[in-house]
Amino acid sequence: MGRKLDPTRKEKRGPGRKARKQRGAEVELARFLPPGKLGLVWPGAASRRPKEKHAVKAAGQTPRGRSGFSDGNSKWLAPAKAKKIPSKGNNVELSSDGEVEEGSWEMEEEDGSSEEMVDDYGASSSEEEELLPIEKAALKQKSDRGGLSEDDSEEEEEAVEEASKQKMGQKEEESLDLQLNLDIDEQFKLPTNEQIEREDILFIFFLPAEPPDLHIIHQRIKGNMEVLQDFVVKREEGRTRQEYLALLRRDMAAYYSYSDFLLMKLMDIFPLPELINFLEANEVPRPVTIRTNTLKTRRRDLAQALINRGVNLDPLGKWSKTGLVIYDSSVPIGATPEYLAGHYMLQGASSLLPVMALAPQENERILDMCCAPGGKTSYIAQLMKNTGMILANDSNAERLRSVVGNLHRLGVTNAVVSNCDGRQFPKVCSCLLWGVLGGFDRVLLDAPCSGTGVISKDPAVKTNKDEKDILRCAHLQKELILSAIDSVNAASETGGYIVYCTCSIMVEENEWVVDYALKKRNVRLVATGLDFGKEGFTRFKDRRFHPSLKSTRRFYPHTHNMDGFFVAKFKKFSNAIPQAQKEPAVEAATPSAVPDTVMEPQLKKKKLEGSKVDKEQKPPQPALKKRRSLQAQRRPLKA
Repeated sequence: MGRKLDPTRKEKRGPGRKARKQRGAEVELARFLPPGKLGLVWPGAASRRPKEKHAVKAAGQTPRGRSGFSDGNSKWLAPAKAKKIPSKGNNVELSSDGEVEEGSWEMEEEDGSSEEMVDDYGASSSEEEELLPIEKAALKQKSDRGGLSEDDSEEEEEAVEEASKQKMGQKEEESLDLQLNLDIDEQFKLPTNEQIEREDILFIFFLPAEPPDLHIIHQRIKGNMEVLQDFVVKREEGRTRQEYLALLRRDMAAYYSYSDFLLMKLMDIFPLPELINFLEANEVPRPVTIRTNTLKTRRRDLAQALINRGVNLDPLGKWSKTGLVIYDSSVPIGATPEYLAGHYMLQGASSLLPVMALAPQENERILDMCCAPGGKTSYIAQLMKNTGMILANDSNAERLRSVVGNLHRLGVTNAVVSNCDGRQFPKVCSCLLWGVLGGFDRVLLDAPCSGTGVISKDPAVKTNKDEKDILRCAHLQKELILSAIDSVNAASETGGYIVYCTCSIMVEENEWVVDYALKKRNVRLVATGLDFGKEGFTRFKDRRFHPSLKSTRRFYPHTHNMDGFFVAKFKKFSNAIPQAQKEPAVEAATPSAVPDTVMEPQLKKKKLEGSKVDKEQKPPQPALKKRRSLQAQRRPLKA
């Protein structure tokens, strides 16, 4: 009726059929080792014990020298105390089931006899019966090839490891020596004209098959930069600095995919080491930032809510009380319930700076002349706490849809949206501007620009901008800034300020425009109130700007980790327009931007009018002379 076991007594049991190790791994290992390294084994060692066991089992006798048990469990109990005795040869042979064979270790029981393996349930098992066909074939192959010596294998592995370490050390030393030789002996040399022409031909005709090697170009840029930084010592004899700069510009255009025109402009603005940092920063996107809408929530509550949704964030910086920077998120930032409820606005860090410089006060009249998509307008309303009035204007009616949507979502109630050309704003809205409003207290002008500060967002700027585009933008910006200044009331008790900003780093769109406004209107530059940022240029190449341009601020992606930006703040001290500048639209144009033919019709008209007047005045002159002569002749006669 089954076995009755005492639970307090634990008998020593051998491994059962299911608990045995899987056999065959050591056979596969032996196949990949060289045959000369295998140790000698005794022939027939793998099959000696099974044959002896089968012979004893067939005779029905107990093993030789075996003392049996007196109880009835002698059939399934098979205790054995083994003693390990190392053999003289120290040769190790593993059987197919992973157990140690007689060649390496001898298993001697107390009475010196061997016994049959019995599983947990008393069923005897033999090794040949348990082997699968593939295992039998492996066992046969192993017996043919011989055993593996453990000591030999360990020594071989150690020798291989030492050899590999020596080879690696030699390679590192050779590479270091080679690098030192390159640094000490070899100097950067300019390629010849033939090599440059050959590269151009390969690049033009064989571009799909053989693109240029960017690694070689990058190394050449580094070498060229080192020479230019210490040109007197490291330059090649007979070579001028212009040749090095031309090669550097060509290599950077190929490596960073910029147009030659834009690289020339950037090389005029930045020193060479800073230029490389700027180009590298444009290849990396800026961090995602959001602005907390304090009309509906606090930054602390918003940060906790987003953290609970799996967003990794930090405060934007000490300079901002509402900004948050997003590192990564498990949910889309532009589709969270907090975003749809208007608790925050996706907005770049650089676009917060103009509103902070404007510093709007409560119950003021503010004009946002180019407001789309509404980020700055909603920030102004947030700082004003939905008091006063904001006129959000944009010349593009399609972009005003996003403005209206964002203002509704963020809960802005003090804004009026208009679609008007900013250049004609003071003329078209003169009745509303001065008759009803009495002018604006503050004006924010985020002027359209070339976008050279946001190349990381729009890489097409690298190649699709030329000098005409820059001058066209500069001409438009000059017209807009004069219009913005004319819209401000200098007699405002709390305001009279204009903030001009662009997302460009070109001098033609920033300092040049600001200097033009200082000459054409009664305004002066004041501090922006921003604690960081680089000062604007007071001199650039052959141009000299007003010294107060030091109060303007420039922001770069490689120094401030935000989009390139320019911010300037004006204070208007008189509503009067200088008499010499009655036509700002005509005078705002530069000689290079507006052709000379624009002024020719006016000159021709003046000449024609003068000629007509002369013709009308010339006929009376002879008649008067004749009359005077006749009178002079008659008078003596009367006398």
